[in-house]
Amino acid sequence: MDVQMAVFHCADGFMKQLMVTKLSQCQYALPLLVPDPFTQQIEFPLWTFKQINKSWKMRNSNNETISKNQPIYKAETPMVCFFRFGSVSSSKSQLMNSLINEKHNTFFHRNCPGSSRTRVLMDGVVEIAWFCPSGKNTDKFTDCVAFCNLHGDAGDHEKQLQILTEMASVNVVLLPGLDRNDKHAAIIQNLFTNTKRLICLFTEDKSTVIEMKKGKFRIGMKDRNQSDVSEELRRAINDCLSPSTFRLEDLSKHSDIRVDEEDNEDCRRGRDAAQQMMSLLEDKDLTEIKKSFLPCQGKLWHQWSQKNKELHRPQGDETEMDISRKQTEMNKIRQQQHECDISDFMEHIIKAMNSNTGNKMIFYVKWLRIILDEHTSADLSALHHKYNKKWSAVVKLKENQFKAEQTELERISEDLQAASFGLEHIMREIGQIYESCSSVKKNKKDLQFHFSSLPNLAAEMMISGFPLELMDGDAAHVPVIWISAVLDAIIQKLGDQRVFVLSVLGIQSSGKSTMLNAMFGLQFAVSAGRCTRGAFMQLVKVSDEIKPRMTFDYILVVDTEGLRALELAGRSTRHHDNELATFVVGLGNLTLINILGENPSEMQDILQIVVQAFLRMKKVRLNPSCVFVHQNVSDVTAEEKNMEGRRRLQEKLDEMTKLAAKEEVCDEECFSDVIRFDIESDVKYFAQLWEGSPPMAPPNPNYCENIQELKKMIMSHASKSHGMMLTDLKVRIKDLWEALLNERFVFSFRNSLEISAYRKLETEYSKWTWSLRSAMMETESKLHNQLENEAMHKIEETNLQRALKTPNEEVKKSMSRFFEEDKDKDILIQWKTSFHIKIKDLQENIIRETKRKLNEVLQQRDLKKKIDAQRTLHENTLFEKSKELALQFKDKANDEQTLKKEFDLFWKQYVNRIISHTPPIQNIDALRDVKLLLIDVYESAPVDHWRQNRDIFSVSSFSDYVQLKKSSGTVRHVTNTIRSVKEKLGYVLSQEDETQIRSLVTDVFQQTNKMIKSFNISKMGYNISFIQQLTDYIKARVIEHEQGPVKYVFKNEFFMDLVYSIFNSANKMITDQHQIFKEVNDPVIYVEKKREEYYSIFKKYCHGATSAAIFGEIICQKLKEPIEQSVYKKTARDLAGEMRTNCESLNGNRSNMEKHILKTLAEEEDFGKYMNYIKTPRDHFKGFIRDEVSWYITDKLSVSVLPKIKENIELLQQKIMKAAHASTEHVQENSGDVDLWLKRFTQHLSGELIFSEKDLSGVKHDDVDDFNLLEDVIRQELPAIVLNLPLISDIETFDAKLDFKFRPDELLIDHFCQCCWVQCPFCSAICTNTIENHDGDHNVPFHRVDGINGWNSLLTKNLCTDICTNLVTSDKIFITSDGFFPCKKYRSAGGVYAKWSITPDCSELPYWKWFVQRFQKDLEKHYKKQFEGQGKIPDEWRKLTKQDAIECLNTFI
Repeated sequence: MDVQMAVFHCADGFMKQLMVTKLSQCQYALPLLVPDPFTQQIEFPLWTFKQINKSWKMRNSNNETISKNQPIYKAETPMVCFFRFGSVSSSKSQLMNSLINEKHNTFFHRNCPGSSRTRVLMDGVVEIAWFCPSGKNTDKFTDCVAFCNLHGDAGDHEKQLQILTEMASVNVVLLPGLDRNDKHAAIIQNLFTNTKRLICLFTEDKSTVIEMKKGKFRIGMKDRNQSDVSEELRRAINDCLSPSTFRLEDLSKHSDIRVDEEDNEDCRRGRDAAQQMMSLLEDKDLTEIKKSFLPCQGKLWHQWSQKNKELHRPQGDETEMDISRKQTEMNKIRQQQHECDISDFMEHIIKAMNSNTGNKMIFYVKWLRIILDEHTSADLSALHHKYNKKWSAVVKLKENQFKAEQTELERISEDLQAASFGLEHIMREIGQIYESCSSVKKNKKDLQFHFSSLPNLAAEMMISGFPLELMDGDAAHVPVIWISAVLDAIIQKLGDQRVFVLSVLGIQSSGKSTMLNAMFGLQFAVSAGRCTRGAFMQLVKVSDEIKPRMTFDYILVVDTEGLRALELAGRSTRHHDNELATFVVGLGNLTLINILGENPSEMQDILQIVVQAFLRMKKVRLNPSCVFVHQNVSDVTAEEKNMEGRRRLQEKLDEMTKLAAKEEVCDEECFSDVIRFDIESDVKYFAQLWEGSPPMAPPNPNYCENIQELKKMIMSHASKSHGMMLTDLKVRIKDLWEALLNERFVFSFRNSLEISAYRKLETEYSKWTWSLRSAMMETESKLHNQLENEAMHKIEETNLQRALKTPNEEVKKSMSRFFEEDKDKDILIQWKTSFHIKIKDLQENIIRETKRKLNEVLQQRDLKKKIDAQRTLHENTLFEKSKELALQFKDKANDEQTLKKEFDLFWKQYVNRIISHTPPIQNIDALRDVKLLLIDVYESAPVDHWRQNRDIFSVSSFSDYVQLKKSSGTVRHVTNTIRSVKEKLGYVLSQEDETQIRSLVTDVFQQTNKMIKSFNISKMGYNISFIQQLTDYIKARVIEHEQGPVKYVFKNEFFMDLVYSIFNSANKMITDQHQIFKEVNDPVIYVEKKREEYYSIFKKYCHGATSAAIFGEIICQKLKEPIEQSVYKKTARDLAGEMRTNCESLNGNRSNMEKHILKTLAEEEDFGKYMNYIKTPRDHFKGFIRDEVSWYITDKLSVSVLPKIKENIELLQQKIMKAAHASTEHVQENSGDVDLWLKRFTQHLSGELIFSEKDLSGVKHDDVDDFNLLEDVIRQELPAIVLNLPLISDIETFDAKLDFKFRPDELLIDHFCQCCWVQCPFCSAICTNTIENHDGDHNVPFHRVDGINGWNSLLTKNLCTDICTNLVTSDKIFITSDGFFPCKKYRSAGGVYAKWSITPDCSELPYWKWFVQRFQKDLEKHYKKQFEGQGKIPDEWRKLTKQDAIECLNTFI
């Protein structure tokens, strides 16, 4: 006891209250008066009693049982006080225990295990305990009686004695005997003469009970049977008990003791603030309080919840207008909630919670809960009594009388629900205030704080250890907006901590909350009248002691309402239980299944619900663990009985699995097929909680041991789990609830989870592929240089494989880590093999493509040898002629004017000679060539056709381009019945036909683009035969399409417009590439660029420079262009890598880029660009990447681009000088000549630059023998050469200087655009899979409005406002060339429809609703149709702003 008191003295107010509350639950005596060990001032810890309630039953004069449940500090009971004088041989505490409960040591005494006779801190302490009757004849006392025990010699503690004797109904004193000379005789004499009842127990007297005078008894104890003494004492106390009552809180009226509540300022302020709140509730009908003071959570919240469920569960005939109407109604309800006045009660509470922090806030909340419970307990108790009485009467009635009484019973039940008023309802109201403000996006007029601060209040409470309602049990709904905001606030305060979620399921009143409270010291409501409704969550911090063994920081415990709850009978169904079970099982890393008893028939209902929930988890690839807890098992020590119980449980689980499997349409046969479950270790048997019959029964020690064992098992499970981050928990809650709302949980939730996990996988895949591509780009650049330098004559695949070996190993490691350690690894595992294959295929494809490109370089190198030889001839001739001219004017070396004049004359003559022998390369006009070719083919084409210049990529319909095949005749009954007169004149394509033709156009465009690039015009020049090759290919594709299963053929205009549109799009690329070729290979242009170089060499020869010096300068001049190319290529690769990291739109996967594209489109509001994006998305993506690269280069020119160029130049300079030095050393060591030096020099640089011996083949250098001088000249001249390199100022510089395939935008286009571009046949949304020709279905998280793609209602010109996810739940039909098909079975239409997975849910992007209402007229004009009739745009859409559209992208994508 001294240890207990030492802890009590050291504890703060909260810890003291917790200690006393736990002592009370365990039926131990509680410290009532506690002397300070230093000052001896007496403290009355009233605060510690505030959470204790006592229940008892007694009989009235009519022999009716009356139940009472009261806060103990308020209870009015008789009080019996025990104390002693002097040293006595018998234990006073032991004697008191025999009166209260002889089987339990309520008061710790000298004979208890671990006790000692010496006391340090217990002397003077007064303890109190209560006897609570059960209303039976065996009760020792018929009323609740308080027993106080003063420890130590009462004579030494006069103040305590005085207080107790004044307040007691009966004083019981122990003493050895009576002696007038005894120092305590005067006190005993006063007690004897006092009117208070007195019982004297003499330890040295053998007499039985004697009533010395009325109300004064004497009982001897010496040599007597303890039970006899106890029985006599009990009878005497019963005789003495009078109506005088004792109330605990009255002790605080004594002026000479300190009351902890008054002494602690935070506690006192919290109490005063809470009492001020409660004054507002005085004289109010308890059943009307919630309606009056908490209006947001009542009828309006229930209506909104119901509407939300209806919205997620649409009927087959609903249109988008109906859905919009529901959304409007929901918004109106939110508006009504928002307009509800905040009651003074709630206003004061929010203000108090906002203004108090830390301990002040905790005290305030605790006081609020205490006073609310006190305020409602009496009325709730009366209503429960009334309900029970009525229920008993109803059970006895015949069927014809039953209905009338049943109505009354339901009314009382509704009153009970209305009268339940606790802290959870206040927090629920705050949550609804937040949700309504968040919905209408403005503060409530009478809310003194901004609504965004409200989640902080709940977050503070959760962090401080209070539970928070997760699912509203009254509305059976999860307030997702509120819960998400609270979790965000917790993350803001604690950081994104990792949590292990422990949830519990069981039938009502099976002890779930009690078990959790006992295990983790939680605060879930456990009293019989306050069963948990809905679900609550509470944070438990992992202690520093066990944290090293865990991978998480907190345990989040989720407690739920009981399955088969009686309060829900008649209005709840098995569906509700399934919903709740699925929700908490899906949320938990581990779920405790709490079962009362062992009877399999009792377990059957709950087990089927639980098994079905776990079966759903398996189907959505969540793998929670479970533990079964059997409570109230009588003989838990019998091993053979436990084995039998486990066997029966296994059989029942297997039986329930088969039943649940039928309902979920799957083929699992036994429970172990559903979840990893060990019947030996994952089943726990719990002893009964109470050792005896309540209300006086103490907890069963075996139960406590069982709790500890279960806790160890839970921590063992937890240590093997990674839990989840708080941000992931927030998403999980939202996804689970959304899926449950959709009533197709498995389909919806799996889709939601898989989309989320797959997006993450796509992002990682993007990183892995870039890692491999960027490594190969470096290798390709080196090998390209070596091929151009003729240092290599064959491409070996092994070289390419070797180049990818290291990055491939790093990618494999990264993939292994990702698939093994990611929190969604159980979902991701389904794609592990396919992605390993994809990476392998990608690697092979990269190698194959690189080899193909390098082989093209090899082939083209041989083809352009003639061009290169011509250029080399011109250069070398110029060099020799310049040298000869210099020898003539050597004596006039100092006459700069003469030298310049003579050189200019020589130069002019030589250039004229070149022009006469070699015609200049002409400019080209590819579009003119295309027109001429097409005119030759289609002489009958109307002249005006070219003037129209129709862009086939942006046409709204291809109907004008087609006509019926002759074989089709006029037998198309469907067509003839649904087409208008105008349509009969031609052929109106179905939406499916339109999609197929657009796919053809897009694919032909992509393939021709690849062909144009393969022509390598920048190296080989333009040839009109290219046009013929391309048009032949296009023609073949068009014919191939016509020969397929289509009912139309193309008119000539289709082919002509297609060809022209493709070349119109590619014209700039062809022209730019030809310009590069021209600048490099046109002799006049090229020679003119070399003028200054040769003039410099000419002057140096005139001044008598040595051959080595001249040769060194020539080498530097020859290196200028290769250096420029190498630096630009390297800079382009570096910039592409940097943009992949730093550029927000390019640093993720394609979905991330699409979000930025949509933002840009919304900001620009250009309908033409929108249609380009909708109809030709790949082309639009490419344009966006080019724009982003252009912007980045311009924006980061000085901070990134130029420093990179400088760095790459310096790096290349170092390599060149290193090569020169190594060549000099090699020649000197081997006594070689200049040819050896040059060979060695070019070999060193063959991987870095396109520079070889052939570049100097015509330059005579036989007389160069001073290699040190040669190296010095290169070192001196090279910086000036690189200093004059043209700097990059924008993307145009790259366009002008680099072949397209080396540009940064093209490198990124290659990376991002090699993915799936298939569009939804209904709305044109692009499949988000980042892999081209991927396995499985196409899908997209958010579909668009179908009218965007031109879909209209049957037999009308009314554009659709349906969104695919709603369309596939409707009873509507659509038409293809093969007939009519129901939208619900859209896959049955075959073709592209069969390859799409469209989730029937409420997932939609408000962005596209805004787009439709913003560009309504443009869309109507484009498609020549209207948004009318069933396709009328809902009014709700018109409220959306551009800002709403942009913001939703951040929320949903």
